[in-house]
Amino acid sequence: MPVRVPDDSDFSSFKDQCLSPDGWSSRYSKGGVTVWCREEDSSSVQKIKMRIVCKDVTAETLYDVLHDTSYRKKWDTNMIDTYDIGRLTVNADVGYYSWKCPTPLKNRDFVTMRSWLPLGSDYMIINYSVKHPQHPPKKDYVRAVSLLTGYLIQSSSATSSTLYYLTQVDPKGSLPKWVVNRVSQFVAPKAMRKIYKASLKYPEWKRKHNPALKPWMYPEQNTLPSISPADLTLQRADSLENIDESGVSEEKAQHSEDEET
Repeated sequence: MPVRVPDDSDFSSFKDQCLSPDGWSSRYSKGGVTVWCREEDSSSVQKIKMRIVCKDVTAETLYDVLHDTSYRKKWDTNMIDTYDIGRLTVNADVGYYSWKCPTPLKNRDFVTMRSWLPLGSDYMIINYSVKHPQHPPKKDYVRAVSLLTGYLIQSSSATSSTLYYLTQVDPKGSLPKWVVNRVSQFVAPKAMRKIYKASLKYPEWKRKHNPALKPWMYPEQNTLPSISPADLTLQRADSLENIDESGVSEEKAQHSEDEET
């Protein structure tokens, strides 16, 4: 299927999903973080939505943190690698991201098309998986599929903001139920708090690291090679290998995590 760069209607629909309570079930609410889950009738892949209230962090700072791949390497401890592949338009690009899964689960990676839109006091970033001919699935990784993932940042005041994160990802594997439950109860809230803490430290870090460089805000700074949407195709989940990890025990994975920490 051909790739289409998201337009205003796509961003509007994404914002509505972030803000609407309809069809969502609360799974976690503590310390300013809320997690909801939603089963999709047309898909076996669950949607997860999160919200965190960020005191003393402006919406602009959160937006910069989520864009800045150089800074991400400082705070995203689950990340193995990330890099930009090319740009499609002034507000859309293609990138690669890989992350660590608890041992003995296999690590996952993505190739996604990402698009962003500042709109008044709101900022949005959304992505979905694409196929790029020069970036096929890698050995030792499971190529996962983002059906829709993104952030909505809303300004609450001159000094505070609220961050929503919505994701529907097919991990391409028969994962045990404990993994799915753990994502909503432990992994997701921890990830949101990590973004918040990173955002508190970002202004000071950025002052020392190319403070004027923000290609997501100033397109003339973008030096990525140009890519045509015609070079990409939509990454369909059913075209990728499925692996069965449903027999992995929680105790075994927990033990391996304890050894790493």
